[in-house]
This record gives sequence, structure tokens and C-alpha cells, in this order.
Amino acid sequence: MNKVFPEGENGRIAAGPKALPGGEGAQACTTLTNRTGFLCRDQRSCIPASGVCDGVRTCTHGEDEDESLCRDVPHSLPRFLVAHCGDPASWIYSDQKCDGTNNCGDCSDELSPVTVCPLCGPGWWPCPSTVFKYCGCIPRRLCRDHVQHCSDWSDEYACPGP
Repeated sequence: MNKVFPEGENGRIAAGPKALPGGEGAQACTTLTNRTGFLCRDQRSCIPASGVCDGVRTCTHGEDEDESLCRDVPHSLPRFLVAHCGDPASWIYSDQKCDGTNNCGDCSDELSPVTVCPLCGPGWWPCPSTVFKYCGCIPRRLCRDHVQHCSDWSDEYACPGP
């Protein structure tokens, strides 16, 4: 079951649905993967934030691609769908924050002081990454593969592997 969190003023959770810029009654929800999502008009379908304005009509009625929502991305999107990077001119969809991947290009979506993400999950190894795609953790599947992914070589010598 998806969790619905209507957004109120200043990005706070509201007691009931509230019309937001870029979409009438746009509401936040939590996807099955525990990420920020966009609640479709049917009040049952919760699509990932990054599925909004991606050129694919995912909601039954296509409201995730409405012109009013997508005309001036990211400014026309509800605040709950947008996360800012360390560079104020850069942004990502909110479901891309703390996902282990360097979506901002400067790791600000994965590391503090911009973002406070939990420690590496069970499928990850903590290390200073040499791979641009990752920040403070690498997938364990990269451990002991005879390729250096951590600047301290811990992925080859200390990581137990997948």
C-alpha cells in the first residue's frame, strides 16, 4: 500500500490535500521502494518522482505529463519532487537523493553537508570511491573483482564481497 503525504505550505506535510503549483492537488506518496513519489489522480498509483515529466505517461490519465506540470521543469514541479544539489543551479528528482549514485555530479546528493543520507546499505561497501558514478559507498558486487574502485584499495583487500 502506498503512503500518501499531501504537501502543505513551505513543504510541510498538510492535514489534507492542497493544490500546489504545477499540478492541481498534486500529492506526495511513498513508493514500494520507500522513495518519494507522485500520487496519480486515481489515488492508488504512486509513481517514482523521476517518472514525472519524463515523456512517458505512467498515470492512467497521464497527469504525470500534464503541460502545466512539465512546462518549466523544475520550477513548475511541486517542491516534494525536487532536490537541490550543492550547485544551486543544479537539481535532481527527490527519489534520486541518497540512492548511492552520484546524480548531482559533485556527490552533494549523497554526502553532507547538503544531504544527510544513512550509512551504506547492506549491498554496499563504505570507502572513498575512485569511480565517478559513486560517492562514499560502492556496490559490494564490485568488491574483489581485481579492479580498484576505492582509493584505499579496501574493495579488493577488506571487503567481504557480495
